[in-house]
Amino acid sequence: MSEKTILKLQLPTDPNWVKNVVESNIEEILTDHAFCEQKAASNAITLIVQNPNLSDLVQEMAALVQEEMDHFKRVHDIILERGYVLGRERKDNYVNELVKFMKKGGNRNEQLIDRLLFAAMIEARSCERFKVLSENINDKQLSEFYHELMVSEATHYATFIRLARKYTEGIDVDKRWKEFLDYEAQVIQNYGKRETIHG
Repeated sequence: MSEKTILKLQLPTDPNWVKNVVESNIEEILTDHAFCEQKAASNAITLIVQNPNLSDLVQEMAALVQEEMDHFKRVHDIILERGYVLGRERKDNYVNELVKFMKKGGNRNEQLIDRLLFAAMIEARSCERFKVLSENINDKQLSEFYHELMVSEATHYATFIRLARKYTEGIDVDKRWKEFLDYEAQVIQNYGKRETIHG
């Protein structure tokens, strides 16, 4: 998988993040990952609550909620297997910075498209991070686990992009997505130094 061609991310994660940060903080990264899955489920629920009239979207988000919570449980199972306890939720500064880029106000369709692209952006970066983890972590169980989830996150990313194109009303989705990518490229420069999925 090439992030340049599929995910369009402009700045790749340095593989040294895995060796220098993640491997000495496995418990921390697993706790953060668990909450990332929970937040992804919450975002899908928000999309359902805000757009109950869009039956196809509701169906797809309902399925996504189930999948994200299944991932949450699987991460939590690994935490328990290793004798850890799920820690408290970590603040996700990366996601909070992406929230700032979402359009405030506007009509319901503009808000929907931005939330879908916001979700696609998080899934794209998570997919890229899982790829880096799967290829560089010296832990067979986690390498296989993150490879599996990388594929899942790529599917979620594609789902959100597809839905944005489906429900757009006069919005140039490709142009807005390029704006998200340009903004994310600036934001991500400050990350890749902490024991969190987006940190």
